[in-house]
Amino acid sequence: MTEWSITNISRRGLLKGFGSAGSLVLAAQILPIRTLSAQETPVYGAAAMPHGTVNNPHVFLSIDPDGGVTIVSHRAEMGQGVRTGLPMIVADELEADWSRVRVVQAPGDEPKYGNQDTDGSRSTRHFMQPMREAGAAARMMLEAAAAARWSVAADEVEAKNHEVTHKPSGRKLGYGELAADASALEVPEKDKIRLKDPSQFRYIGKDMPIIDGFDITTGRALYGIDTRLEGMKYAVIIRPPVFGGKVASLDSAEAMKVPGVEKIIELEGGVEAPSKFQPLGGVAVIARNTWAAIQGRDALKVTWDNGSNGSYDSRAYRKELETTARKPALIVRDDGDVDAAFGEAATTIEAEYYMPHLAQAPMEPPAATARIVDGKCDVWACVQAPQATRVEVSERLGLPIEDVTVNQTLLGGGFGRKSKPDFVAEAALLSKAMGGAPVKVTWTREDDIRHSYYHTVSVERIEAGLDSDGKPVAWRHRSVAPTIGSIFVPDPKHEAPFELGMGFVDLPFAIPNIRCENGEAAAHTRIGWFRSVSNIPHAFAIQSFAGELAAAAGKDQKDYLLELIGPARIADLRSVDSLWNYGESLEVYPIDTGRLRRVVEVAAEKAGWGRELPPGHGLGIAAHRSFVTYVATVVEARVEEDGALSIPRVDVAVDCGAYVNPDRIRSQMEGACIYGLSLALKSEISFKDGRVEQGNFDDYEVARIDEAPREIHIHLAEQNFDIPPGGVGEPGVPPFAPALTNAIFAATGKRIRNLPIRNQLRS
Repeated sequence: MTEWSITNISRRGLLKGFGSAGSLVLAAQILPIRTLSAQETPVYGAAAMPHGTVNNPHVFLSIDPDGGVTIVSHRAEMGQGVRTGLPMIVADELEADWSRVRVVQAPGDEPKYGNQDTDGSRSTRHFMQPMREAGAAARMMLEAAAAARWSVAADEVEAKNHEVTHKPSGRKLGYGELAADASALEVPEKDKIRLKDPSQFRYIGKDMPIIDGFDITTGRALYGIDTRLEGMKYAVIIRPPVFGGKVASLDSAEAMKVPGVEKIIELEGGVEAPSKFQPLGGVAVIARNTWAAIQGRDALKVTWDNGSNGSYDSRAYRKELETTARKPALIVRDDGDVDAAFGEAATTIEAEYYMPHLAQAPMEPPAATARIVDGKCDVWACVQAPQATRVEVSERLGLPIEDVTVNQTLLGGGFGRKSKPDFVAEAALLSKAMGGAPVKVTWTREDDIRHSYYHTVSVERIEAGLDSDGKPVAWRHRSVAPTIGSIFVPDPKHEAPFELGMGFVDLPFAIPNIRCENGEAAAHTRIGWFRSVSNIPHAFAIQSFAGELAAAAGKDQKDYLLELIGPARIADLRSVDSLWNYGESLEVYPIDTGRLRRVVEVAAEKAGWGRELPPGHGLGIAAHRSFVTYVATVVEARVEEDGALSIPRVDVAVDCGAYVNPDRIRSQMEGACIYGLSLALKSEISFKDGRVEQGNFDDYEVARIDEAPREIHIHLAEQNFDIPPGGVGEPGVPPFAPALTNAIFAATGKRIRNLPIRNQLRS
């Protein structure tokens, strides 16, 4: 069994190592990208990419004279398995022996690697084709080198399992023997690259253990918090408790008495929207170890100017959102004649759904180390977005971007929080203040919970007009939520097109009259990416309401959901201006209701939909398309007489198009169920007097092991390489909460419209 290890290398080390004599070095040359406008999605680092293209990603593949193959992983590994999946693709097309492959982690370098921001469930979606082409091009170069060596026709040779064979004679040459000759050849043009037929795949589509597994399970894996440099100083920061606040007065005398504390540094505060990725400010304690820094921070005496958000109260703000949701708002989709249809409807049903702010709460809080030497800054950090990090550090320090190197460590979870590199900028500023000495900034759990970029709070109001058979003839949905765009531009108040396109304006229901409206909502804290983003509140409302309509019509909720979806077809959404489709072409990734129907049918079948259940048990179903992947979830809920909730079983059907490593897909979907359970059952960020009221896992609760589903069954659609790959990391989250609340209704008759559930079942 191969014992894997991951190497982090500098740009200079990468080029030096790959430029050694006798080695084959390959950089994939792919067509340039189309840059999306700021109105479509916030752009940072490299822009979001359409399917199958990347901005000239020098995704290096190297074969050494001894036959060893080195593949660069240019995306962040945070448990999703990307450091295994992308190299698997290259190795398969290369016909490499997987046991002879070494993976190295690339530094942040957009000109070489293209977009490295690991978010949006797009790593495989955007890089499967370029990785295939890189591996196939190298295979063809090795075959050409062997044919030239033997003076035979190219079609007489074949690369397989790390060697090239002359088919008529049986002669063989290993990849290492051919590397020098192959390196002298021209890389095949894109249109000349010969890809494998999928039937020939050796690794793609097969279960493969992650290459980080050995290091992670033996404690050898290095995360952001594990960085150690000679002469390193340790820092923690007390930040303004209210977004936009700053230091009014500071007394650091007692802090300086703490053994190990070396310096107190005040950081500029008063950050107001748009905040982008800049630090919040505050006071940093520099010490010889983290514990001394924490003790010193506890001894600081700071008074704060809370700024304009000091009165933010999330309970009062919820009432504002509800008031807005009950009034006409900006129309962002308008099909048919909604007003007339409501006027002719036999009955009208309406409901409001609420979801609070949420924190990503990755197991590893943010951590970063920075060092400045000879006017150049090196950072080591657990970031999802090395390019955005590089830009942020460059701007904060006033350095040319080429003088900033971002070394990407393993991430102990990300969920969108580590796409925002404010914590790296803090380390860089403190290193500068310490004369360039290496400084590591560690965020405690309390720092992470109280100073995050929070998932938006939202109120979703839906009304439906039904005919005499209980079928909807009119649908009006109002969504009111502060936008992520508020960290990029001043007070936009409306959700951005990319948020509206997450299960709201792209609703694929077969209803003739649909209107979607978006009410104004100001942001009073930092709003950021969260695993599956606005799909979560939209899916919770829509799929919960579908269950309510089924009950009102006296119909089975699965059957009714299929009626809402309607016949298999490509949804026509030409009425929606600037429809955002996760950065993808609707021609390549159409909204296919046949695929949505199929996951509903599979999940229901596998869950034994319609089976007799014990008293207090109920089945709930929900389905959602997000990140161009289709997921349906069936939850079996058990509710005791005292309101205690347990989940005996969950079934998830997934259609993500072509896929690489099914083991990782199952793991991602299992994790999504736990994540979805946490946000549905217990998690909430609330504000009073502008301050976050939670601070650790005792009051910002996540699902405990005894609350997890007893069984989770993942059902993957049959592999189909004619369908391009979709996202995997995020799409499993949105259907879970509505499937759970629909199951609770089936078990108890109690309708849950406000999250988290917590003690609502005990009342």
